[in-house]
Amino acid sequence: MRIITLTTDFGLADGYVGILKGVILGIAPAVRLIDLSHDIPPQDVRGAAYVLARAAPYFPGGTVHLAVVDPGVGGEQRPVLVQTERALYVGPDNGVFTHALAELGARAWVLDRPAFWLSEPSRTFHGRDIFAPIAAHLAHGVLPDQIGQPISDPVRLSLAQPIRHTDGHISGQVVHVDRFGNLITDIPADWVKSGRWTCRVAGQQIARVGATYADGAPGALVALISSGSTLEVAVRDGNAAQRLHVKAGEPVALWPVG
Repeated sequence: MRIITLTTDFGLADGYVGILKGVILGIAPAVRLIDLSHDIPPQDVRGAAYVLARAAPYFPGGTVHLAVVDPGVGGEQRPVLVQTERALYVGPDNGVFTHALAELGARAWVLDRPAFWLSEPSRTFHGRDIFAPIAAHLAHGVLPDQIGQPISDPVRLSLAQPIRHTDGHISGQVVHVDRFGNLITDIPADWVKSGRWTCRVAGQQIARVGATYADGAPGALVALISSGSTLEVAVRDGNAAQRLHVKAGEPVALWPVG
């Protein structure tokens, strides 16, 4: 029984997610459907790419990941399939699969075989008419070469990389703000495992990198290592994004102490 995960910016108020599921189950009724998130901020391709990259490694091999965050729907962008050693990814060619494409051996196809779409697809709901049917057919055993042509130029987001500077300090940025307002950065945990560090973000200084949220007093800013093994900035029993007026892209720096 294959698994299809769903990641969208649809929310749950309008029935769009239910429609995707109905289309999938009409083609592959035995699949298991897993909702990753439907609360991606509207049109936030980078946010969807992050959420998908964080979750995908925890699913069994052969999982099909359907991602529909598509501000360019109806335009010139292509529908694509990306295949890695462990998974298949279906959605718009807008960079949402950037992290999957970085995996060794990743391949991509443009989904140009209308026989595997719904008939007479709408220009404004490719999730229903193209991506959901393709995901279902893949879960049902259809091979990538049957549903598209290989391509060598899928869209990739430009992702800044953290830097270790010659004077010892580290610079990175916030890459995701979770629903608790925690600021997830791109600075790897391995870079700060040894020594003591001071964290600076949005004009505020945090004296050290701790181990848990409880290392700070209620209402205090804390820096710690996230469950995704990167530096995180939080407010104990509060919301760091609101406190600091910060969103993804905010610079973060670590300075060695002593």
